[in-house]
Amino acid sequence: MERSTRQRQAIRDVLSEQNRPLSPQEVLDAAQGKVPGLGIATVYRTLKGLVDEGAAVAVELPGNPPRYEVAGKKHHHHFHCTVCGKVFELEGCPGDFLFMVPEGFQPQGHEIVLYGRCKDCRA
Repeated sequence: MERSTRQRQAIRDVLSEQNRPLSPQEVLDAAQGKVPGLGIATVYRTLKGLVDEGAAVAVELPGNPPRYEVAGKKHHHHFHCTVCGKVFELEGCPGDFLFMVPEGFQPQGHEIVLYGRCKDCRA
């Protein structure tokens, strides 16, 4: 486990406060308000450490670099704004997809990503 630093705590706080999957750049932008001079290399290193220790998870969206969110949340899906690029959490799951699975296959999970404009970009 890595030692606790102001930078590490600021990054943890940003992930908790924003409560949505963030890109490393979004983490940096928000955390610099707490720790001026914080660099992108520290953000990447810290995010990797948080994932390794199970405190954060990488959110993989097709065609995009990973984003990061706090670990331990209930199963959920994501909305990706096609205008600003932000990703938001969608609570819950629409249900069982076993009816779609080909005969003889065994599913191990699924991910749903909705695309469109967030409420800020619709305005």
